[in-house]
Amino acid sequence: MVDYNKLYDPGDLDAFTVNTVVEIPEGSILKVEYNRNTCAFELDRVEPAIFAKPSNYGFIPQTLDEDGDELDTLLVSPEALPTGIVVRARILGVLNFEDEGEKDHKIICVPADDRDSGNRVKELDDLGEQWKNKVEYHFNTYKDLKKRGTTKVLGYGDPEEAVAVIKECIERYRKSRS
Repeated sequence: MVDYNKLYDPGDLDAFTVNTVVEIPEGSILKVEYNRNTCAFELDRVEPAIFAKPSNYGFIPQTLDEDGDELDTLLVSPEALPTGIVVRARILGVLNFEDEGEKDHKIICVPADDRDSGNRVKELDDLGEQWKNKVEYHFNTYKDLKKRGTTKVLGYGDPEEAVAVIKECIERYRKSRS
């Protein structure tokens, strides 16, 4: 078992990079979550196929978002990445999201060293409007078939807003440990 919170810090926010741990590979319908108490990845549920993840989905170690879970990441990479891999990633922005009335943030990032693309993705807009539309659609509708709970995408923020969210989540994590 790997305790990611002991092995990895959140990253270098001054350089706009984070460490992110992949929970769910892009395209997967398996809702996998890291259990910080057992230090294991657990299958929470199998989602309907139409709600496959639009990007790799993970978390930043040593953070807690307002919903009590680690701060989520949407890691955009050329291929799906396996569960449990740790990636040093460059922050592009944040997806502000509301899940059943609670604020829930998704830090959007790319691998910090992507030589295949020539590190061409420098900012959120480089992902394109279609990518943003796909992500918004996914997070606005993925609970529709469950007929319980509501979700709402509130918009995107820039890297500075993302860093502010990460810092709040680091502080919340630290307070939870004391």
